[in-house]
Amino acid sequence: MRHVIALDVGGTAMKAALTGLDGTPLYEERRGTGRERGPEAVVESVLRFAEDLSVLGRERLGTAAEAVGLAVPGIVDAGRGVAVHAVNLGWREVPLRELLGRRLGGVPVALGHDVRAGGLAEGRLGAGRGTGRFLYVSLGTGIAGAIGIDGAVEAGSHGRAGEIGHVVVRPGGPACGCGGRGCLETLASADAVGRAWSAASGDPDADAADCAGAVESGDPVALRVWQEAVDALADGLVAAVTVLDPRVVILGGGLAEAGDTLLAPLRAAVAERLTFQRLPALVPAALGDAAGCLGAGLLARDLLAALAVRT
Repeated sequence: MRHVIALDVGGTAMKAALTGLDGTPLYEERRGTGRERGPEAVVESVLRFAEDLSVLGRERLGTAAEAVGLAVPGIVDAGRGVAVHAVNLGWREVPLRELLGRRLGGVPVALGHDVRAGGLAEGRLGAGRGTGRFLYVSLGTGIAGAIGIDGAVEAGSHGRAGEIGHVVVRPGGPACGCGGRGCLETLASADAVGRAWSAASGDPDADAADCAGAVESGDPVALRVWQEAVDALADGLVAAVTVLDPRVVILGGGLAEAGDTLLAPLRAAVAERLTFQRLPALVPAALGDAAGCLGAGLLARDLLAALAVRT
């Protein structure tokens, strides 16, 4: 059966699938990245996982995979097929497309950014389906976004479009890993809310989910911490709405799992900040943590379609 390999690499885990050319899932598996053994070990884990999936596809489906879609975190230059920088994996200038293509005997490889791949899946298959223009925002360890335009995701001239987490919303605020201060992700990511609630509650093990629970219970300190994050997120989204004018803003990632505890005050905060702009629908993501892998599969199938046109 004709199929592609889809592989989504996270900081500690990888999600992979074999999918038919129509998108039908044929096999799914998860593995660790081996990050504790260093960046070279992570690269080898990715290559080995893809190789094992290639073998499995031949054995179970009777044919070789026709393409690979690989989604990775950090800064990605998809044109060159290079993972430019990923802090949580220790990568710098890793030529993943070349390495993976060589390991699999010349199979074409599409390399993409994990959040943009997730946004691609949400746009075609999930909460953004049929909307035309959307902004997908992942609220996890950090904050990143994907700009959706008519079924595609805009990568930008240098592969860095959609990095809403590094919009400065509090000048001079907390230091960010990017080198700036007051970036949105230092104030409104799941990690940032967890840190703020841990400090405010005195519980070193508290996280963003605990803060959301305390908000739902009416804890006034949790409400203050939560509202500060909501206000920062609203400021960042208003900047994005002003520039992009999306029809829908899709919120995914760990913080968005709070549902209306986040969405209700966020909708109100965004609405009160708008002047001439149109308020987009603010909706939760529909695909959960499968979005990145589904998006990687779409990248692989899009690559096949593009190669077919060229020939």
